[in-house]
Amino acid sequence: MAVMWAAVILVGVICTLDLILTLGVVRRLREHATHLETLLRSGAGALAPPGLPHVGGTVGEFAARTLDGEEISRGSLSGETLVAFFSPGCKPCLERLPGFLGHARRRIGGRRLILAIVAGGEQAAREMVLELSPVARVVVEDGYEGPVARAFQVTEYPAFCLVDSEGVIVAAEGDVTRLGLPADR
Repeated sequence: MAVMWAAVILVGVICTLDLILTLGVVRRLREHATHLETLLRSGAGALAPPGLPHVGGTVGEFAARTLDGEEISRGSLSGETLVAFFSPGCKPCLERLPGFLGHARRRIGGRRLILAIVAGGEQAAREMVLELSPVARVVVEDGYEGPVARAFQVTEYPAFCLVDSEGVIVAAEGDVTRLGLPADR
């Protein structure tokens, strides 16, 4: 009988130690999750995508004209505007274009809150512009160093970002499906 009591006490002690260690691991995981979330929000460190606008940064001043003749600038961005950068000679741009078109059709606010920048001149961009025009206001720039691309500091294509009314970049990704729809956030 004494052996039975000793075994029960030993099992109780082992279970208590296991519970204490498990609680310590859970607390440490929560600390790491909070730290990673902070890094993702700030766009700091290796988690920030290279060549894309800095999350939390402000878009520089720019002036451009859409193919519809509308004058746009940083001040004309309203709500949460989705801004996409494409180039017709860029294979990843062509691969991600159908996903962008589907995403744009589902966005709340529609075409008014979507801006697509196509680098490469009007002749080269003609086919891409035809696909983008129904879902976005389109600006064609003559190269990768156009005024809008410079204002957003985009050096890699494709690039997708969300900008608030004050011109602050809320999110930036190389794939629009990672941004999520407003209802998803």
